[in-house]
Amino acid sequence: MLAAVLARLARMAVVMLGISILTFLIFFATPGADPAARIAGRNAAPETVIAVRHDFGLDRPIWVQYGVMMRKMFITGDLTSFVNRGEKIVPALRAAAPVTLSLVAGAAVLWMVLGAVTGILAAATKDRWPDKILMGVSMMAVAMPVFWVGEMVNLITQSRFHDTWAFSWVPPLGYVPFTESPLRWALALVFPWLTLAFLYIGLYGRMLRTGILETYQEDYIRTARAKGLTARRVLLKHATRSAIIPVVIMFGMDFGVLVGGAAVLTEVVFGLNGVGRLTYQALKALDLPMIMASVLYASFFVVLANAVVDLLCILIDPRMRRK
Repeated sequence: MLAAVLARLARMAVVMLGISILTFLIFFATPGADPAARIAGRNAAPETVIAVRHDFGLDRPIWVQYGVMMRKMFITGDLTSFVNRGEKIVPALRAAAPVTLSLVAGAAVLWMVLGAVTGILAAATKDRWPDKILMGVSMMAVAMPVFWVGEMVNLITQSRFHDTWAFSWVPPLGYVPFTESPLRWALALVFPWLTLAFLYIGLYGRMLRTGILETYQEDYIRTARAKGLTARRVLLKHATRSAIIPVVIMFGMDFGVLVGGAAVLTEVVFGLNGVGRLTYQALKALDLPMIMASVLYASFFVVLANAVVDLLCILIDPRMRRK
């Protein structure tokens, strides 16, 4: 187990190094990509561009620029924005990260629990009315765009019915830090959690149902039934345990991507200043240091989530230790 952990840590380091180099080269070394011209603005005089290039160290060798940026990002922490002069990148990401983590972590708990319940119940009632209802609702959840669901939720809870007893408790859009008030933090995130989780509940429920029904065709399930095990025990202990592995793998990918900023639509709709929104604003302004930091931040969580998922799969299914 220790060897597996060390191997995955080494792989993470290599992948992160490769991503950082590739991202840097795309934005700073691609022919025609001149960060100095972007910083100076449109129709800037050549002298201004030259001065900007010198001030930001963009006239130095490319490998020196890469080393300086990595040092400022990971060691000194004083990497600054090209667009908002003086704004430090690392503190901005550090301030946005708890917002995104709170949003995604809460939604993940909801979609894993409710998705598992949906999938198991649908598989247990295959082709009967509970299965048909659950799969119909799941299909609706997968088909509905997150931003539309969020806007409808806001229309109901913030506008049309906000003054009624059902939604008078809903706070204004925005984020309340957990350290400031745990109750207000949770209340502010209830509907963002539900909105973000809605899609994944349907997706995971359908995936788990399919996996369980496929597992029912395996020989060891037939053996378990022949031994006289109850249908509930066969479903929960044997079929679900095998069918859950692809779900865990997909969860790792989804969680890492969302924490890395892919929850931007939910953040924008509910007024949450998270990593996704920060990255979107950086892309609009072509703020290269912020884009670079955001890409590395997102990549770290994706790579970390994949490594954790690999280890979880080994714990769930000991047969994978031999692979």
